[in-house]
Amino acid sequence: MEIEIATVGGYEEVGRQMTAVRMDDEIVVFDMGLNLSQVLIHDNVQTETMHSLDLIDMGAIPDDRVMSELDGEVTAIVPTHGHLDHIGAIPKLAHRYDAPIVATPFTIELVRDQIADEDKFDVDLDLQVMNSGEQMAVSDQVQMEFVNVTHSTIDAINPVLHTPEGAIVYGLDKRLDHDPVLGDPIDMKRFREIGREGDGVLCYIEDCTNANQKGRTPSESVARKELHDTMLSLEDYDGGMVATTFASHIARVSSLLEFAEEIGREPILLGRSMEKYTGTATNLDVDLPDNIEMYGHRRAIDQSLERIMDDGKENFLPIVTGHQGEPRALLTRMGRGETNYDFDTGDKVIFSAGIIPEPTNEGNRYQSERLLKMQGARIYDDIHVSGHLRQEGHYQMLEALQPQQLVPAHQDLKGLSGYVNTANAFGYEVGRDMHLSRNGNIIQLTE
Repeated sequence: MEIEIATVGGYEEVGRQMTAVRMDDEIVVFDMGLNLSQVLIHDNVQTETMHSLDLIDMGAIPDDRVMSELDGEVTAIVPTHGHLDHIGAIPKLAHRYDAPIVATPFTIELVRDQIADEDKFDVDLDLQVMNSGEQMAVSDQVQMEFVNVTHSTIDAINPVLHTPEGAIVYGLDKRLDHDPVLGDPIDMKRFREIGREGDGVLCYIEDCTNANQKGRTPSESVARKELHDTMLSLEDYDGGMVATTFASHIARVSSLLEFAEEIGREPILLGRSMEKYTGTATNLDVDLPDNIEMYGHRRAIDQSLERIMDDGKENFLPIVTGHQGEPRALLTRMGRGETNYDFDTGDKVIFSAGIIPEPTNEGNRYQSERLLKMQGARIYDDIHVSGHLRQEGHYQMLEALQPQQLVPAHQDLKGLSGYVNTANAFGYEVGRDMHLSRNGNIIQLTE
């Protein structure tokens, strides 16, 4: 079987992921993501109304023109999880391919919302739910399997293509979490089995976001304990307290909701994405606290903040958007004094989120924190664990899968250096069986 991999997007940066695998005349596309930082540097950009070509020129979504060089038909589009850098370009690009979108239940619902918000293109594709641990036929010779992984959102998977030449494992995004707060642990047993079945793993495509960081990524349960300790230490504070985290991080949101109640504060989720992600999770019966109060529209948010000020902000924990300092997010507007929530000297702001390693995010987050401090707020920073592997996690995955060939992704060349060093310890060499690719390239695996 002839197998090629097109590294469409996400091979020179953290964001706008898209990879295509051609097996004879069948093509499977993994992810269609957005590089949000390329949107944020422009004022008042509404991607829903923009043409895909304009977004490609901005570097916001993958340039998928390389797909025309693949001699085959797309049979499935497979987003691995619900983060925008993996699903955000689906409304702009998916209509070009007559193929179903296949994903886990939570991810499918988020994709459905993305498509519903699209104003420029009509994406009328079949949305198929597939759970982790299940398989489906891509063709007479190829099966696709979803292996459960743990990440900073729920329902994440690593898809595996079982071909006559061996397995192709698409490894974006995950951490090795054996004690998650929500959902099942990563299925390392299945990864080890795949590495030793039949012809083993032909190729492993891996997320290298944190590949330059030593050690292993801690479990979400570690972040939960740190967050619990931090909030208990503030239990007797009788002023304002605000928290922010990734809206898609349902496990972290769940912990914030629970701990707010424990210290005698009423939690309220505020922001469009908070309402979207948590609302979707509750509709799918994810194990969350009962009667969550959440508001996403500007008027409802303003009314909630007014109620908090009237009833005493010491009685509430607003959980808001803006963990990266996004200019139009609620926390940033609060820092600029554009809402009716007033900070007093000593009020607490909890950032239960790390900074996505990209200059725009780093600058926005710095500015947001400075604005909050100018109003007297005290910052509790980076109460968080990453959703991505560090070096020892990469070592464990290579040990489990024993792939014949590697394709590092999800970083620029500098960010890939730690992965190259880790892979060198197993005998892999750049240019021989480790392929450092760029956006728009095609890698020939077998002929």
